[in-house]
Amino acid sequence: MDNERIHEQAACPACHQRHTPRSAAELKQLKNRLNRMVGQLNGIGRMLDENRYCGDILIQISAVENALQNFGYIVLQSHMESCVAEEIREGNTEILAETIELMKKLK
Repeated sequence: MDNERIHEQAACPACHQRHTPRSAAELKQLKNRLNRMVGQLNGIGRMLDENRYCGDILIQISAVENALQNFGYIVLQSHMESCVAEEIREGNTEILAETIELMKKLK
């Protein structure tokens, strides 16, 4: 797997943070998706300010929820293809239990 994507320990071990370096293209794609969701949320705020019909607001809420779920699946896929695969190659099978718990949270 590409060395840019292999997860590494943070510089500060006491921080208990891990990092997953992403390619510039992957990061740009994720940021664009995230920015679109922020725009949708801001749109919902404007709809509330305008006292728009509840049904219209609920449709927009559903759209944001779906976009966020899809965003999570993209991050999960990347995690499994890079971090999880690398940990398994290194003999760390405990990563599977962690990944299962992450999947449960994503629902």
